[in-house]
Amino acid sequence: MPALWIAHVTVTDAEAYGRYAELAGPAIAQHGGQFIARGGRYVQLEGKERARNVVARFPSIEAAEACYHSPEYQEALSHARGASERELLIVETTE
Repeated sequence: MPALWIAHVTVTDAEAYGRYAELAGPAIAQHGGQFIARGGRYVQLEGKERARNVVARFPSIEAAEACYHSPEYQEALSHARGASERELLIVETTE
């Protein structure tokens, strides 16, 4: 079953977070992930508002989790820590 990687982010250091984005995109693609929403307009209806919202589709929940734990993504993530406040989850789709 396909899975969605959903991140809600408040960027606190744009320069460092930019380095994260440069490295994260290729790491996500390497694991079969494709972005379907990256920033853009949104409407916050409930919960904590985060200015940046990202959704990537992966072939499976296992592929998305493997991406997260991969050395390439962890290197990217090292730039996001301290440069953002984030929530990230992976959810299996019903398709």
